[in-house]
Amino acid sequence: MASTWAQVYNPFGMTWLSALVAGIPILVLLGLLAAGVSAPRAALVGLVSALAVAVFAHQMPIVPALAAAGYGACYGLFPIGWIVFAAVFLYHLTVRSGQFEIVKRSVAAVSPDRRMQALLIAFSFGAFLEGAAGFGTPVAISAALLIGLGFTPLYAAGLALLANTSPVAFGALGTPIAALAKVSDIDPMLLSQMAGRQLPLFSLVIPAWLVFVMSGWKGLKGCWPAVFVCGSSFAAIQFAVSNFHGPMLVDVAGGLGSLVATAVFLKFWQPREVWHFPDEAPNEVRADVAPPTRAQVAYAWTPWVVLSAMVFLWGWPSWKDALNGGKNEPNFLHGISALKWEVPFLHQVVRRVEPAPGAPGGWQATLKPEDVYYDFNWLSATGTAIFLAAVMAAFWLRIGVRAFVRQFGETLYKVRWALATIACMLALARTTTYSGADVTLSAAFTWTGWFYPFFAPLLGWLGVALTGSDTSANVLFGNLQHVTAKRLGLDPVLIVASNSTGGVMGKMIDAQSIVVAATATGQPGGEGQILRFVFFHSLALAALMGLLTLFQAHALPEIIPSP
Repeated sequence: MASTWAQVYNPFGMTWLSALVAGIPILVLLGLLAAGVSAPRAALVGLVSALAVAVFAHQMPIVPALAAAGYGACYGLFPIGWIVFAAVFLYHLTVRSGQFEIVKRSVAAVSPDRRMQALLIAFSFGAFLEGAAGFGTPVAISAALLIGLGFTPLYAAGLALLANTSPVAFGALGTPIAALAKVSDIDPMLLSQMAGRQLPLFSLVIPAWLVFVMSGWKGLKGCWPAVFVCGSSFAAIQFAVSNFHGPMLVDVAGGLGSLVATAVFLKFWQPREVWHFPDEAPNEVRADVAPPTRAQVAYAWTPWVVLSAMVFLWGWPSWKDALNGGKNEPNFLHGISALKWEVPFLHQVVRRVEPAPGAPGGWQATLKPEDVYYDFNWLSATGTAIFLAAVMAAFWLRIGVRAFVRQFGETLYKVRWALATIACMLALARTTTYSGADVTLSAAFTWTGWFYPFFAPLLGWLGVALTGSDTSANVLFGNLQHVTAKRLGLDPVLIVASNSTGGVMGKMIDAQSIVVAATATGQPGGEGQILRFVFFHSLALAALMGLLTLFQAHALPEIIPSP
């Protein structure tokens, strides 16, 4: 076995300087994107800077550092890249068949108003997809649908990212909360309840925020009843399910409930003035022919209904376990559909360090080096569910084998640079994680004392911006949040939960999500523009979550659930 290495969190002996150096790769990556440098180049330069910080600042041996980067690149291609490719492939199949025109006309029949379409697709349907699958699926699918409906590429990407916030903590059938409970040793029901007493307030705000971004105060004023129905229906279900049932079905129930409630409401009420983008003629928004028949709508929407059913089924724990060969009761897929390999030169090499009162420097090394495996669950992956939905869509839409293969190749060619970018982004994230630079950044927040409840959600926000996943950010910082809360005399349930609820606000600016959105909307090289579009909104919402957590910690502690 290779020799082990203990992470170093304060390599320069000064917390502020160590944190500044640890943040260089993030600043480089985001700075280059904001400056208009292409995403592949920015990601590659960011990765090189992350390796340099890991090796020269944190004294990480170069071989494990390269192994961490390789591990991240593989994870970026599968399962994340597989989701992106499959989602874009399905969308292009429906466009090739001509049936997406029926989908567009059916949505216009519900409401020709772009604001209403954004609420239905980006917020409500996106929340359902987040609950069913997560991990980039809602952004990829929602952005593709919006671009197909005629939204400008920038708004299709930006709105899909902005809408994918408040549902994230309960995404993938509650996976982030489950992971957070495991690393913090707090009852998942308590964390679910706490998150359910924070996020519904933002679920009320996000639909209004979406409409304001699109059309300003005047546009929001003109459609506030629909905005209220959309947000309040989701918020009410989110609160009820998270507090009385648990984290698993929060987004699935909330997304479907909001979608149905908003669609039914629009049957009886429509905005007085139909809003469309300034550079878009009104007749481009309205259906220029008679509304499609019910049979036509059902036929055109079938691939998307099948997609929803597939991703929900693939996310169900018992079904996923069966696809992976069965954990307790092995089936015929055991050892075939779920493969696991030790990551060479990284497995049992890195020793994480935990905060310990009284230890020299406040830290003590853990005894056991970390196990690092690469899981290749090719059958249970969400991307496989989407791809199988695409195969079924091809049969349903009567797309021949030759056209199917041609579209497969064309889609793969179109997303080639996006896949390379995602691989570099995840390589950067894993290098940062295994070098200990993420903990160095987080340690700077723990010096804020009484104000720490404000910064605890921002730590989650930073974690998601780094890793691209609320689940990963919870695994990274969940235990640190728990220990810090105890040190400062704060309630661990609130502080630990805020890591996830604050983290969701970072979902729209993580490089992985931005690349997914750019790919789904056909904007190669437009990642910097998308980042500039959403960055302020991400930071503002994270700060609002920080203020809410600070208020609940010191002025409303009775709202925090107890065993």
